[in-house]
Amino acid sequence: MPYRRRALAEARGHVLELGAGAGANLPYYPRAVTRVTAVEPSAWLIDRARARAAELGLPLAPLQVGAEAIPLPDASVDTVVSTWTLCSVDDLARTLSEVRRVLRPGGHFLFVEHGLGPTPGLRRWQHRLNPVWRRLAGGCNLNRAVDRAVESSGLCLEGLETGFFPTGPRLLTYMYEGRARAAD
Repeated sequence: MPYRRRALAEARGHVLELGAGAGANLPYYPRAVTRVTAVEPSAWLIDRARARAAELGLPLAPLQVGAEAIPLPDASVDTVVSTWTLCSVDDLARTLSEVRRVLRPGGHFLFVEHGLGPTPGLRRWQHRLNPVWRRLAGGCNLNRAVDRAVESSGLCLEGLETGFFPTGPRLLTYMYEGRARAAD
């Protein structure tokens, strides 16, 4: 919850949430959020998110699609949010290109993700175990360097905090909490 609370505190206006799941982020959106468009490939999870949004009185427009091809116009959202989603998208570079495309000039991409660790030894283990982990964990990748991927997408990284989640194996818990801006 602290990760979600911190990341979502800065969300404003029309929000696009990648991998919305069952709506775990919905209670944490501030009043400055006017509506949420939720990208989620699972119909079952969309139904759960829709019910949760109704309970909270939050306008939700679900889209049953992957994040690699978002059916929204260019420069149409104020904030894009991703929490523990970028590890499992099929094409990370394409997903981040879509984030950049749909953000309005000056809009923000807020993210909390796990990924590639800080030390060579940990990285070797993450690379070694990733093929097995990916099959066992629904497409989740242990070894994505989220900060480098965001910077390579053309978004301007404005803030980044990294470190290990307080519990769990280090292979899985190196966290990236960040904010990036669409170019003006």
